[in-house]
This record gives sequence, structure tokens and C-alpha cells, in this order.
Amino acid sequence: MSTKTILITGGTAGIGRALAKHLLAQGNRVIITGRNRSRIDEACSALGCTGYAADSADIAQLQALAYGLHKEGVKLDGLVLNAGVFYPQSLLNSSAEDFDLSMAINTRGPFITLQQLQPLLNNPSSVVFVSSVAVTRAFAGAAVYSASKAAFEAITRVANLELAPLGIRINSVRPGVTATEIQGKAGMTEEQQSAFFATLESTPLGRVLTPADQIGAIEFLLSEHSLAMRNAVLEVDGGYLL
Repeated sequence: MSTKTILITGGTAGIGRALAKHLLAQGNRVIITGRNRSRIDEACSALGCTGYAADSADIAQLQALAYGLHKEGVKLDGLVLNAGVFYPQSLLNSSAEDFDLSMAINTRGPFITLQQLQPLLNNPSSVVFVSSVAVTRAFAGAAVYSASKAAFEAITRVANLELAPLGIRINSVRPGVTATEIQGKAGMTEEQQSAFFATLESTPLGRVLTPADQIGAIEFLLSEHSLAMRNAVLEVDGGYLL
């Protein structure tokens, strides 16, 4: 892949950070976003990239991100919509506030980010949405999470038609169960995580996925090799859905 300028939302940890590290090693310019300024500074210091504070749930911050990049004359070849949250809750116990928060971050967030950053996207350019196998596989306690990811995948179908004249293509990666901070943030103890990950030894891959396992698919979709792909979905699940 030739040298590109790529922005990764949610790039301070997990898949986003692993991808940023890999793309930087390939000689690309990488910009990451996050919600916590100290974590952004730590990641940028460790990786050698540029970072912006931009909470996906805060429209004003997303607008400020676009304005700041525009003022600096940044043009993007790739945009990875990776930022997301998982707050497990049963259907009957989910509150309206729970629903609104997940939708604000996982659906409205990438929608507004794409809308605001579109003027900065080159022709051609690639947008990659980090979705989830929860779109097609039911998990107890994940109704709102599943809906939030599926909703943005629906948006990408229309966005591909509307943004095609601008040379923008949008495709998705659906990671399977991947060991990141998201499990701990969802309230799982280390013991619960270990027990859960152990169940994945029965998959064809034979283990839980890591952020590094997701890099290849995302890098491919960012590259010119995906130029003819629109609304494609790459499931990187280690055979979990077989």
C-alpha cells in the first residue's frame, strides 16, 4: 500500500491502536481520535502519531475535529470508523438512556463523523466501518449493541450510492470476539473474561481473536486493491459463525 493519510477513530486502544501502529510502520501518516486527552497523549507519544480529542457522542467535538483538520490542510485517503462501546444489558432491563447512549456512540457518531469529514476525503478514498458479528449472531444482552452496528451498516448502503461520485467507497469489517479493553469496560472481571475466551478454543482458529488479527482485513479495504468494492463485509471471526 502506498503512503497514505489515514484517520482512525477510537485509536487509543484495542483494534484502533494496533491498526495505527501497523500503518505507521508501513510509512503512512496516521491521525487518531479518542475521548480522553491523557490517553490520546500517551498513545501518540508511544506510536508517533497525531491525536485529537473527539467523543463520538459529542457532535460539537466532531465538528471541531473536522474544523481543526481543515485548518491544518489535512486531506484523508482513508477513514476508519472504529470507535464504539458495548454496554451489555438484557432487553427487558435496558432503559431509554441505555439505548440512546449506545446509538449516539455506535450509530450517530460514525454518521456525523463521516458527514463532517467528507470534505477532507480525497478522490478516491476508502472508509472502513468496524462493525461486529453481533449484526448476524444473537448474543444475550447485546440487543442494543447489535442494533447500533446493524443500523450504521444500513447507512453505508445508501452512503455508497450518494458518495460514489466523490470517489468515496465504504466497506465494513465484522470482528468476532476479540480480546480488547471492551470486555472490561462492559463489566466483565478478568476471571469472567478468561472463562469466556476459553470457550473459543472450540472454534476452527482455536483461540480468542486479538486486535492484530483484524489488521489485515482493514488494511486491504484501505488499499487500492478494494477500489471495486462497495458495501462489502469481511467477517474476521476465526470461524466462530461456522
